[in-house]
Order: sequence, then C-alpha cells, then structure tokens
Amino acid sequence: MFREVRVYEIREVLRLWVLGEGLRSIERLAGMDRKTVRRYVAAAVEAGLVRDGGEGQLNDVLLASICERVRPHRPEGRGAAWGLLVANHDQLKAWLDDGLTVVKAGELLARRGTVVPERTLHRYALEVLGVGRSARGTTVRVADGGPGVELQIDFGKMGLIDDPDSGRRRVVQALIFTACFSRHCFVWLSFTQTTEAVIAGCEGAWAFFGGVFAVLIPDNMSSVIDKANPTDPRFNQAFIEYAQARGFVIDPARVRTPTDKPRVERQVPFVRNSFFAGETFIDLADAQRRVEAWCRVRAGLRTHGTTQLRPAEHFALEEAAHLLPAPTSVYDVPIYATAKVHRDHHIEVAKALYSIPGSLIGARVEVRADRALIRVSYRGAVVKVHPRQAPGGRSTDPADLPAERTAYAMRDLDHLRRLAAV
Repeated sequence: MFREVRVYEIREVLRLWVLGEGLRSIERLAGMDRKTVRRYVAAAVEAGLVRDGGEGQLNDVLLASICERVRPHRPEGRGAAWGLLVANHDQLKAWLDDGLTVVKAGELLARRGTVVPERTLHRYALEVLGVGRSARGTTVRVADGGPGVELQIDFGKMGLIDDPDSGRRRVVQALIFTACFSRHCFVWLSFTQTTEAVIAGCEGAWAFFGGVFAVLIPDNMSSVIDKANPTDPRFNQAFIEYAQARGFVIDPARVRTPTDKPRVERQVPFVRNSFFAGETFIDLADAQRRVEAWCRVRAGLRTHGTTQLRPAEHFALEEAAHLLPAPTSVYDVPIYATAKVHRDHHIEVAKALYSIPGSLIGARVEVRADRALIRVSYRGAVVKVHPRQAPGGRSTDPADLPAERTAYAMRDLDHLRRLAAV
C-alpha cells in the first residue's frame, strides 16, 4: 500500500542530497522511489534549499514548506498506475504464467494503450503475483569497500548469563560490528534487541573504533527497520534520527539475504564458539569487559583467513584515519508518539500533559520528546514546543486556551480582581 512519507524521511532524503548524493544513490540509501525523491528535491529547491549550503538549512520551517508543496494524489492509497494494473490483472497474470518477462508484459500492455512505470509494474508483479524473485545461481565475489566506509552489523544469540536485576539467568544477544575493509570487529552484549540497545551498541562501537563509519549495513532487524521490503524498506524513526545525528548512512541488507552482509554473518559463530562457549561470567557488565578485550586481542590479532592480515593492526594502519569524528556527547534517545488533542486543549505524553492550540482539538499530532523538550507536529509542521515535564506534571501555554477562559484556567487572581472592579 502507498504510505505517507514522514518528515524525518524527507529530512533524510534532503540531507543525502545536500551531502552530494545523486538521485539513484538516495533512492537506494533512503529506501524511497526515485520519482518521490526527485519530487521532494525539486520542492526543496523551490523552497530555497541550496545544495552546498550545509545541513543547517534543514529546519522545521523549510520542511513544513516542502510538505505543503508536495501533495500527491493517491486515491485509495495507491497511484493511478496501480489501478491500471489491477484492471488488467488477469491478462497480466496469464502472460507471466506463460513465461513472459515482466518487461515484455509491460510492452504488451503499452501496445493496448496501458502505459505504467516499469518500477510500478515490477512491484505489482512481486507483491501481488509473486513474480520477480531471481533464482539462486552462480555468484561473484564483491570487492571490499574503501577504508572507513562500510560497517556490517548483526545480532547473534550467545547463551545464558545471570541477571542480578531479575534474579534469573537470561539469554544474552551479541550485536556484532564488522569493518568490511579491515575485518576488525566489536561486540556489544545485551538482553534485548530494542532500538535503545542498538543505539547503545553503536555508541560503544564508535568509542571502540575511535570514530564513526560512513555506512552502516544492518539486516532487517525491527529495531532499525519498521517494515522490511526488498525495494522500499521503512526505517525506524528513532534510529534514522540517530544516524542523522552521528552522520552515517543506513544501507540495509535485503530481506532474508545473508549474502548481502557476509562479513558479519561469518563472525556470529566465531564469537559464539571462541568467546562465549565454555566461559562463566559474573554478569552482563563482566561479559562486556571481557568481550572488548577479546575483540582487541583474540579476534584482533589473529591472522584473518581472507585478508591474511591481523584485523586490529590492519585497522590501525589503514582504516582508523578515514573514520568520521567520534561523538563527544551522549546521545539522547527520544520518545515518539501519536497523541490526540482532547477537549481540554491538552495531549498526554509519557504521563504528563501539554497544551495545544484549540484549532487542533480532535486531531492526532506527532510528538517527539527528549530529555529537554516536547516537539509537537501536525501535517509536517511544528505547532508547539514545551519543556519536558516529569510524569504527573503539566505545561500549559495560556495562548493555547480560549481568551475568555484563560484567567480561570490559569488561576490568575490579579486579572479576576481587575474584572470584578470594573
């Protein structure tokens, strides 16, 4: 189904464009159709975005203007081309069942006067007719990327470790980071696979490596990808904002395609068998200290079977200098929510109340909350910013309330005395 493009996705498209990426590259990295990318870039240029002007241009005002300019008409959640394919479903299925390629079927449709974009045709064939998945055959070895460019990550189940907080033994997961160029690796241990756990692992990796890699290649883990799709994955908002803050690009592997990240896939059994098996750990913190030492010595100083080099030495000599600068501050993982504006002009977020302009009563708004601020957006535009309140607290802006009731709601005694004196 067609989905609405969220503001953070628009920001990512424009960030990549400002960084110099082409439309094809943005299509792949942002997981968005190239025509959609082109439409948002064109709207951004019309709104005043300059390609060499830096990421600082991507403010809320500009993004709101772009959202107002781009209003695609999508009846029933699909484009007009999709409707044409639905109308020709039986004929299209018959052609494909007879062995015709998707491209040839598109040509035959065009001869009948039904012209649809080839990408839409391929998507319809894949999603509706189940045609288009390539058969497994021979392969070729893909060259490694440049130093400091690609970092592949994957979760692997290790075993049981005592958890003092719960008083029981729990399964520990290893989030493994492997540098494609040098094969140097880092392991982050966690009891969960949440977005917060992945971000914590990334923060640990940047500290371990001494910098940030340009491209992160995960599988379709739910903590990074909200909806897996071979052509149009939907990224997790929290993680893509983290990527924007740290300056790297997310390039996920395809669904159920471990060959897209073979470097880290081969590391999972190595970590399990060489580090975890046969060992006893006091708790998770003890295991984390020991696995980092293992990464530096056992894994880092072995001779790698493919490169025939020691990964830690190879990394230090040829890759470390190419990394982006390491973070200097702790990342504040925000909370995201959709809230309804109630009759009392307030929304509830994390058990605290925040006022919203009365014109939005009954509407559903998007909320982003970090440790300091609550930012409320409606249809792509920021409509309210409040200081973050503790659970049970309330932040009310008198300007959001009806003028004739403000004094009563805010218990403004001086104003009420002036009214009584008139």
